[in-house]
Amino acid sequence: MFKRLDNIVEKYEELTKMLSDPEVLNDFNKVKELSKEQSDLEETVNVYREYKKTNNDIAEAKEMLNDPEMKEMAELELQELEEKLPKLYSELEKLLVPKDEFDDKNIIMEIRGAAGGDEANIFAGDLFRMYSYYAEHNGWNIEVTHQLEGTSGGFSQIECMIKGKGVYSKLKYESGSHRVQRIPVTETQGRVHTSTATVLVMPEVDDVNIEIKESDLKIDVYHSSGAGGQSVNTSNSAVRITHVPTGIIVTCQTERSQLKNKDRAMKMLRVKMYDEQLRKQEAETATRRSKVGTGDRSEKIRTYNYPQNRVTDHRINFSIMELDRVMNGYLEPIIEALINEDMRLKLAGENLND
Repeated sequence: MFKRLDNIVEKYEELTKMLSDPEVLNDFNKVKELSKEQSDLEETVNVYREYKKTNNDIAEAKEMLNDPEMKEMAELELQELEEKLPKLYSELEKLLVPKDEFDDKNIIMEIRGAAGGDEANIFAGDLFRMYSYYAEHNGWNIEVTHQLEGTSGGFSQIECMIKGKGVYSKLKYESGSHRVQRIPVTETQGRVHTSTATVLVMPEVDDVNIEIKESDLKIDVYHSSGAGGQSVNTSNSAVRITHVPTGIIVTCQTERSQLKNKDRAMKMLRVKMYDEQLRKQEAETATRRSKVGTGDRSEKIRTYNYPQNRVTDHRINFSIMELDRVMNGYLEPIIEALINEDMRLKLAGENLND
């Protein structure tokens, strides 16, 4: 780790020197490029310098302990410095983790009822409410783009966009199969049932080069359903687009205008096609977008056990006995644990390759 940090400082100083070169200063594009590169390293360099200074200050404070007149002051200073050092170390670890290019992106989330019939659909609805509460806690906006309600409540399928700062960085770990263990409302003999719902999280990407031929699209329009004001079921404003070669289907019914729904649907189609492209590339190279879980819908990632009020994330063997709070959007402890484990794995992976 410290070898990497020394290399970063060396690179930073080299860039500083280059940016003072008159020849470089005459080239605007070069200055812009080097300044961006230097700016990306600056925070890491500053924290590392502070870490080294703190280490030196600790050594000096320990020497001062031998001076009777300075001992009391040195002890106070030493305590403060020794509390500061591990915090700086932890910050350096985080700064060294390769940043996910999508972390600042908004997301498209798709939740489906899977195994368990009506109970699976009800659970899909519970998951949607959980994520809605979590989005609200974080000051994010959530917009439903398509929904198919279950016959006994919940949703057989619901898609939404979640917009805000760092949405993907927090919710990228949620893709996979979520399992619930509880007594369904329809159960007459008090038996605990197991049902599942799947979650898919995709980053919203605007600047990707995905070629979509008009001839490959099948576009259907139909009446909107669900909440939507007076226009619901009065005009063919909802849009369903099928990309025939891949079989990818997107639907949007949030806008009253058919044209706006089509624009949104095309945007979602690009996102889904790009996500599919990434998954194929990752499968071919045996890589994962996140080292914590594959993000594959079939991967069982979490169990929500109602009788024991427990939520367990199987990828990191993490449990919290506060399921009631989790379902009300208290996801932070689970997500923090996932982020920390992902960071640890990525650091370990990089260290092994150094």
